[in-house]
Amino acid sequence: MTRFAGVYVALVTPFTPDCEVDYKRLHELCDWLISQGVDGLVPSGSLGEYATLTNEERAKVIDTVIEAAEGRVPVVVGTAAPSTKQAADWVRYAREAGAAGVMALPPINYRPLEHEVVAHFEAMNSVGLPIIAYNNPLDYKTDLTPDFLAKLSRLENVVAVKEFSGDVRRMLEILEKTNLEVMVGVDNLTLEGAMVGATGWIAGVPNALPKEGVELFNLSRAGKLEEAMALYRRLLPLFRFDASPQLVQSIKYMMELAGFPVGPTRAPRLPLPDAEYEAIRQAYQHAVGGK
Repeated sequence: MTRFAGVYVALVTPFTPDCEVDYKRLHELCDWLISQGVDGLVPSGSLGEYATLTNEERAKVIDTVIEAAEGRVPVVVGTAAPSTKQAADWVRYAREAGAAGVMALPPINYRPLEHEVVAHFEAMNSVGLPIIAYNNPLDYKTDLTPDFLAKLSRLENVVAVKEFSGDVRRMLEILEKTNLEVMVGVDNLTLEGAMVGATGWIAGVPNALPKEGVELFNLSRAGKLEEAMALYRRLLPLFRFDASPQLVQSIKYMMELAGFPVGPTRAPRLPLPDAEYEAIRQAYQHAVGGK
């Protein structure tokens, strides 16, 4: 049985103009995404600016998303934190709040040794909630290679991986060497990942274009290459912004273009140069031009 199949949106965190968390807008965003057919919601990740939230804000974001979902779709909570104890505590909080699972990075503050990474995941595993290991060697110090994931997959609750290395061949190797579900981790490999066996996608741009994201992933999973490619060509210029360090500002601007504004980003993320916004606007128009 696949636990985390389909399109799970890595949620942005809406803010008011003075950069307070807008919980009402977050609830509305969850309702809208579910109405558009997404399969799951992922709060408290990098795209949700978790590192800028207080513990109280982060807990209320998680509670708001689970309350808004009302059991209609699963909620998977991001648990990244500076210490192993803090990460395990967020897994525990997610379990008690009613989450279906968590998305978990290795230690994020430095380049850990292998046994430290294993111990980090063992601590989270002991809580008893399904874990999607998050491999992002581009932004963090650890690369969860297929061979390393084979070791981590021996932990009973490590059941999936969000693969963000940017190499679609990794997905095939993970499927060959482990029993983990593979979830596409970067939007501009959605079609390729689905076609090589990824059963899920933790998505960024579908915050703004959820219906199109769901359609693309389903077409790709079904092997309907001609239809999938036509849609992918429209969306790909927009998807490339998901692989940029400025993905949060970019995706929040896409949501404004889509008629669902969610406010600014919190410092240290500041507004982008005008040329960047113009490039996003052009890519957005290309994406929706077929409508």
